Amino acid sequence: MNEIDWFQLDARALAVLVAVVEEHSVTAAAARIGVTQSAVSHTIDRLRRITTDPLFVKSGRGIVATAHAIALAEHARMLLRELERFGRAPVWSAANWRATVTIAANDFQRDLLLPSLARTLCEQAPGVALRVIPSGIPTLDMLRDEHCQLVITPRPPDGSDIVQKQLFEDDYRVFYDPAVRHAPTTRKDWLEAGHVTVVYEPKRPLDLDRWLAAKGIKRDFRIMVPGFAGIAPFLRGTDLLATVPGQLRGHLLAGLADTKVPVACPRMPMYLVWHRRYHDDPAYRWLRKQIEAIAQTVVRTRSAN
Repeated sequence: MNEIDWFQLDARALAVLVAVVEEHSVTAAAARIGVTQSAVSHTIDRLRRITTDPLFVKSGRGIVATAHAIALAEHARMLLRELERFGRAPVWSAANWRATVTIAANDFQRDLLLPSLARTLCEQAPGVALRVIPSGIPTLDMLRDEHCQLVITPRPPDGSDIVQKQLFEDDYRVFYDPAVRHAPTTRKDWLEAGHVTVVYEPKRPLDLDRWLAAKGIKRDFRIMVPGFAGIAPFLRGTDLLATVPGQLRGHLLAGLADTKVPVACPRMPMYLVWHRRYHDDPAYRWLRKQIEAIAQTVVRTRSAN
């Protein structure tokens, strides 16, 4: 005798059992479910083999359920309700979200965007804790291995399972201490000055520095720091210059003067990056929309000042 494959006991079989118990008729059960009478009869035969119970017996011109079938039907109703809940899209709300969200960002984008995001979470999603880690030069594994759920970076990693969206673009500006020197108004003034820059990793300069070097524009880098937060102390009280994103004037380089770069240079893009596993998740869709809105507001406000 062949063993019964319990994996063949599916939701439709449970629905057939419940329908026949409640309708006391194979014909009525078939019409209710929308299948043929033979399909219902076949399913009942399969359930009889699984349960080793007749399930239904003749009574006059109709059929009645056995005591075992009635008990099974009650359990089947509960299972069908659970399956329905399993298959139904959850009703999500920010107020009920409970999670720790990890975002990778370096100091520029961290200080520019994430304090506003933290305030939004406190107001609208108080059950969410925000963890911030440095992104450095972000890698695919940061997202694939869930070191973080989002990355904010001008250098999005490229992968078929990675999604990116541009948040904004920023112009590069030359920052300096106005108490010590005047703005470099010519290419010659700019090139002859000493410069401060950021090097996150050995031999990995800023995109702008690499782009300018490829154009044959060489500067005298006197100071190299691991993040934008380290620039201001080296500019104050000196005649050094730093050519960095203009949005820094609103926080990390507040109080210093800035002017346009006296040579042609590209704009700096900023991207929000995530893994496809979170692409359709309602919680992370909401979170991404908050970050996008904050980016638009912050950049527009600071550009106007």
